[in-house]
Amino acid sequence: MRRNSRCRAGDFGDDAGHARLHLRGPVAAARPRPPAAPVPLPAPPPGYNKRLRKAAELIRRVTRAMAVDTTLWTDDVWVVDSTPVECGRSRETAKRSDLAGWAQYGYCASHSRFFWGLRLHLVCTLRGLPVAFALTGAKADERETPLDLFAVEPQLIDERPGQTPIGDKNYFGREFEQQLAELDIRLLRPARKGEAERAGSQLFKPLRQVIESINETFKGQLDLERHRGRTPAGAAVRVLQRILALKAAIWHNDHTGQPVMRALTAYDH
Repeated sequence: MRRNSRCRAGDFGDDAGHARLHLRGPVAAARPRPPAAPVPLPAPPPGYNKRLRKAAELIRRVTRAMAVDTTLWTDDVWVVDSTPVECGRSRETAKRSDLAGWAQYGYCASHSRFFWGLRLHLVCTLRGLPVAFALTGAKADERETPLDLFAVEPQLIDERPGQTPIGDKNYFGREFEQQLAELDIRLLRPARKGEAERAGSQLFKPLRQVIESINETFKGQLDLERHRGRTPAGAAVRVLQRILALKAAIWHNDHTGQPVMRALTAYDH
């Protein structure tokens, strides 16, 4: 008998009865479907980047207004530190980027690596509220930047006589400490090699963890190093976005009586 060699879609022909029997019913219904195509992320609307850059000054003002409206603003102890903001990894990027000239090659001692980009300098309260900040080239002097911040906003110091900032060993130098003393600021830092033990030495290890935790909040939860800024204005406003996000969370936690000011878990789900 001549067999029908034509098959319908999903059929195996007359000589595949065993396979056909076993692929019908519940088993056939359980056959895996091909994986769905990935859903692309929506692109920013036209003009988004331009509007964002124009909003930089507004974002800066809002971040300050939120900070002042918290109970943390008047803390009499600060932590000062800087953290790398990587802007690229290839030589071509370093040569052709619009950030070239501002972004530089620098060294991150915490991770023992070189990087190309910027450095975010932070003056924060012990519970992580940024009081002042600056974005500089990677090679900027960590001692000069806080002095510049206090010169630009003298009211930060005038309103807080006897303020105590705590920094790492990079904030050293007789002239530097003399300039701080003239502002009625007493710096606490670990002793460098060859120096006598300094006041507050028992506090530096736990406070170092506070500083690293603040940096990790910016990088681990707020994607500081994935800012995608391609121009000086673009990079600056994207860093401002992260600072605004952290201050908004702290402001809300402070006003709702949360025990941990810098907790962001409730906002990233």
